[in-house]
Amino acid sequence: MSFKLTWILLFVYFLGTSNGYPQIDQILKPAEIHPPSPVNPQKPKTESDEQLAAQYFQKRDFEKAVVFYEKLFKKNKNSVNYNYYLHCLVELEEFKDAEKLVKAMIRDYPENPRYGVDLGYVYSEEGEISKANRQFDEMLKHIIPSRVYITELANSFLIRSQPGYAADAYEKGNLLLKNDPFYIELGDLYNQTGNYSMMVEEYLDFVEHDYMNRSLIQSKLQNSLSDDPDKKISDLLRKSLLLRIQNNPDEIYNNEMLLWLSVQEKDFELALSQAKSIDRRMKEDGNRIFELAQLCLANHSYDVAVEAYNYILKKGKDNYLYVDAKIGLLTARYLKITDSFNPNPEDLYLLEKDYLATLAEYGENVTTIGVMKYLAHIQGFYLNKFDEAIALLNRAIGIPGAVPAAVAECKIELADILLFTDDVWEALLLYSQVDKAFKNDPVGHLAKFRNAKLSYYIGEFGWAKAQLDVLKAATSKLIANDALRLSVLISDNIDMDSSTVALAMYARADLLSYRNQDEHAIITLDSIFDLADWHPIFDEVLFKKAEIMMKHGEFEKAAEYFEKIVNDYSYDITADNALFLLADLCENKFHDIERAKILFEKLLVDYPASLFAIEARKRFRALRGDFKDNGT
Repeated sequence: MSFKLTWILLFVYFLGTSNGYPQIDQILKPAEIHPPSPVNPQKPKTESDEQLAAQYFQKRDFEKAVVFYEKLFKKNKNSVNYNYYLHCLVELEEFKDAEKLVKAMIRDYPENPRYGVDLGYVYSEEGEISKANRQFDEMLKHIIPSRVYITELANSFLIRSQPGYAADAYEKGNLLLKNDPFYIELGDLYNQTGNYSMMVEEYLDFVEHDYMNRSLIQSKLQNSLSDDPDKKISDLLRKSLLLRIQNNPDEIYNNEMLLWLSVQEKDFELALSQAKSIDRRMKEDGNRIFELAQLCLANHSYDVAVEAYNYILKKGKDNYLYVDAKIGLLTARYLKITDSFNPNPEDLYLLEKDYLATLAEYGENVTTIGVMKYLAHIQGFYLNKFDEAIALLNRAIGIPGAVPAAVAECKIELADILLFTDDVWEALLLYSQVDKAFKNDPVGHLAKFRNAKLSYYIGEFGWAKAQLDVLKAATSKLIANDALRLSVLISDNIDMDSSTVALAMYARADLLSYRNQDEHAIITLDSIFDLADWHPIFDEVLFKKAEIMMKHGEFEKAAEYFEKIVNDYSYDITADNALFLLADLCENKFHDIERAKILFEKLLVDYPASLFAIEARKRFRALRGDFKDNGT
């Protein structure tokens, strides 16, 4: 064992067992402990034995240090003097004296197992491995059924770098103290030594022993899973849970843990399967399913959310979650449509029909204000029913007793539609109202961002950037990131002579695309290339054209633009985004898995700090087949 490691272990050991005795750093600061006497300030200072011993020890002059520690130990047989004295003897290879010292402590303190372990440690340092092992085995053989004793014994083994014997001590403790086992201690020990398979088993044994305190194990596992890039722990945990469920199908806690793990890993299909199983067996009312559905919405897992809401609806109208599930189902369908490129018109009209039927059944009130907002969005942005959408939102804003934040969201939606129909100033007024009324809330931040983007659209770049810079510190990470991107777009594309011609043309094209006037947007974007041979906004132009192509389902053309950005503008801010979207197209549209793997790997290598790096790593590993045979 290196001196450094030995010193660390000793320090930890002393800290827990010194019983108030001074540590070495305290010994080395005499002026702080014993200030000079004011009566005789000229009296020369003499260093105590403790100070001299500590100084020699720090300098690794063990021959001198051992003299003082022997003297100190004979005067006061406390744990500090003992440990320093023993360490010096071992370093000097004076093993007979070390053995004599430890045996004396065993005679004086037979109830303390640390000295028995120290004797094995001395034999080990002397090279007498078999003799050391016999001594360690003897300590285990005479273990007593006391939690304090067993804990002290295991800690003593750990301090002397014997984790295997520490584990054996806990295992014997489990046999002796069946009602108060050491599952957590064992799990922690296996975690520290990298034995994750055994760690998982011990933690899950604790859950079976004390299910009501499972949150303690979930917290420990969550920490391990967050530092598990290769998913080894996750796979071990899933396999163990599935086996336990198979062996003990009547016990619900393993299903609960598998549900929890599935949520942590965002495997919502498996999570829903487990949630349904628990709901049926426990004859629950669907609340567990509803909470999972809400989580699926937040994580864009819309199909699983739809399945979850439908499960609740099948429980019948008497179920207290029926109305919420029905609205949730509509929301899941709405989000799936609005998150996709080029949605199917039939899906849009069917969703509008179902929204109208829901409002007809339940009325326009505080419960259905969200339904009204989403319906207006479908009508305004997809079905060109502007007058109906505007009228619907105005009614929503006027609902008595509505939650102010919900009304504010409807005002933002109305402003979005007014901007879409070129009523810029009325939109500006509504955004400003919400911004002023909700200055420190996410809905206020959203209104400020939309207001800043409106200013950007109409060429007021200075004002827009000032608002965006404020939003960089917004509590909403999504808004803060969007604000940062738009702010950088503005600052990076104002020419050195303060010209904003190219940026103004790009902003105009961006607004045209927002209003679904994509042909005019493409013409405007292409005209930017005629302004100069090169401009820093060229990569943004290509990216916007790619987005428009994606919007219309022209994925091959979009891929060409993304590829040009990756090849010709690899140094610019859109490069990692373009690379990720190109890889995504290869995987999900072109089904070129090998090319997708190459592109995801390229993103990880070339842009390790990218916001897309985490998702790219996950996708790359999935395509590589890292998650096969994981028990699911």
